Amino acid sequence: QLQLVESGGGLVQPGGSLRLSCVASRFPFTNHAIGWFRQAPGKEREGVSCISRYGGTTIYADSVKGRFTISRDNAKNTVYLQMNSLKPEDTATYYCAKTRGIGAGCSLTGASFDSWGQGTQVTVSS
Repeated sequence: QLQLVESGGGLVQPGGSLRLSCVASRFPFTNHAIGWFRQAPGKEREGVSCISRYGGTTIYADSVKGRFTISRDNAKNTVYLQMNSLKPEDTATYYCAKTRGIGAGCSLTGASFDSWGQGTQVTVSS
């Protein structure tokens, strides 16, 4: 069974940084773009960022552009989300997922993804 596992969340003060990791297993990693999504209590899931199969294309939600950076290491089957200048409104559970289709391009639409991880909690608070 293919699997995506997120880690790296935690409690951080406003203005701080965190790096999230998403480790994939049991599927050909380079067949799929990988996306990061987040969901805060009482809010809908939001697409945060996506990286294409070999990292040539990255996209970001306007709310994180200039603060978050997505990258991937295909040798380690891992995608990272570097989050800087964190704000209280970034507080959420963060999930990674792979695109449904082999070779599918990036988007921030959750319906285009499957195999969601269990999530990692990010809390930004003083």
